[in-house]
Amino acid sequence: MVLQMAGPIVREVEGHLVLEVVVAPGAARTEVRGEDPWRRALRIRVAALARAGEANAELVRFLAERLRVPPSSVRIVSGARSNRKRVVLLDVPRDAVERALGTWRT
Repeated sequence: MVLQMAGPIVREVEGHLVLEVVVAPGAARTEVRGEDPWRRALRIRVAALARAGEANAELVRFLAERLRVPPSSVRIVSGARSNRKRVVLLDVPRDAVERALGTWRT
């Protein structure tokens, strides 16, 4: 599945990529569900509940696995208690994000 994303879902800030994400916890499986054009974010369903950081941990695990980077390269920098999150990808090439999650325009 290739996503055609409109808007700055992924942007570069101080040499790192920043990904805007809307998370839906409690799903049957963890998966990318497309783009949320109103929020200019990537929609991801996670197979974990939103309690005690379980959904956040699953999001980090999923993104690290898809991007083939260590979990330490994926950091939630805002929205830890919200379904709308900003994730910083440390030392992850932009083309790796495009291959793993889809394409976008900045």
